[in-house]
Amino acid sequence: MLLEAPVYKEMFGAVSIHEVQKVIKLDTQTRDVGSFTVKNVPREDIYRVLEDIAIVVPMTNEKLQLVDGVLKAIPHQCPIIVVSNSKRDGPNLFKQEIDLIKHFYNLTRSKIVVVYQKDIGLSKAFNEVGYTDILEGDKVRSGKGEGMLIGILLAKAIGAKYVGFVDADNYIPGSVNEYVKDYAAGFLMSESDYSMVRLSWRHKPKVSKRGLYFKKWGRVSEITNRYMNALFGAGTNFETSIIATGNSGEHAMSIKLAEIMPFSTGYSIEPFELVYLFERFGRWQGVEEYREVYDQGVEVFQIETLNPHLHEEKGSEHVADMILSSLGVIYHSSLATKGLKESILEDLKLHGLLGEGEEPPKPKVMPPVGDLDVEKWMKTLVSNSETLFHFEV
Repeated sequence: MLLEAPVYKEMFGAVSIHEVQKVIKLDTQTRDVGSFTVKNVPREDIYRVLEDIAIVVPMTNEKLQLVDGVLKAIPHQCPIIVVSNSKRDGPNLFKQEIDLIKHFYNLTRSKIVVVYQKDIGLSKAFNEVGYTDILEGDKVRSGKGEGMLIGILLAKAIGAKYVGFVDADNYIPGSVNEYVKDYAAGFLMSESDYSMVRLSWRHKPKVSKRGLYFKKWGRVSEITNRYMNALFGAGTNFETSIIATGNSGEHAMSIKLAEIMPFSTGYSIEPFELVYLFERFGRWQGVEEYREVYDQGVEVFQIETLNPHLHEEKGSEHVADMILSSLGVIYHSSLATKGLKESILEDLKLHGLLGEGEEPPKPKVMPPVGDLDVEKWMKTLVSNSETLFHFEV
């Protein structure tokens, strides 16, 4: 793969944010391209790293045709982890997903793990290891963040070195194939064991009366990126526009980084990841607790995909929830200044998302899973689960 070389980055304490790198060519071999402005990540290296990347696909009531395309597009070397929170009555969509996945496995022999988010085995497993922040009553709480955290634990349990996420509602399967290879390229460029790769879509097409209109930014991304850059600037005292992936659902990280990070619930999880890194590692405090992290640094790569991103439209209410959740993370950050908070409130009121005297929601936060006994968690899950399927060659 040829990408723009990672020439420019901005530092916030131990956190490095690399400028967006565009994909120039998806497939290359090992050879010198003869340019300091282009980074060549050989095909052979990418395919070697893919074996270590578990791809998590969280889903809730998605169209089966889209799920089928996403699964088929994930490179064969990657183990796949599906965490479903779909309906199980009237009709039983989860059963339909299992039937699809079984057929997919019979055709491809891909390594794949599937579990239902509300499985009683999961709640027993979390209770067994004392991790109850993810629970609501006797079940795991609904939410994308909760599904992603389950995926991270399953990735760790099967020995993956990296974990990546892709949405199940993508209309262009080929773009999913690129996303995963972009993750691999990012990890190969990193010099730290604590790395994250976040994708910026080249375009996000919208259907109009004149056909497809290839928008550069979605509404949520545009708003979140603006305020995320303002937060970064408030912390460093330097205005910036470096961040272009505040809401990047398509992203990946090393297991070492995932182990030390808390995660927020629902749709606030992607912006929360960045805010946490700024708050915890942007300041030179508590260095001894994370000496290795501070020594190596945390690297965040932002890669602009070659493919556009065309996904299922879920309505204005979904967009409003995402905006409120994302800006709530920034608003309640310890780095947010009074002026930044006032700007967020004015913007949300202007768009009719908040009333007078209201504040955006403060995210619920689940603690890091690094100290969790994954073997014990997995053993309990296997013993009590009604929905865990593990397909492998």
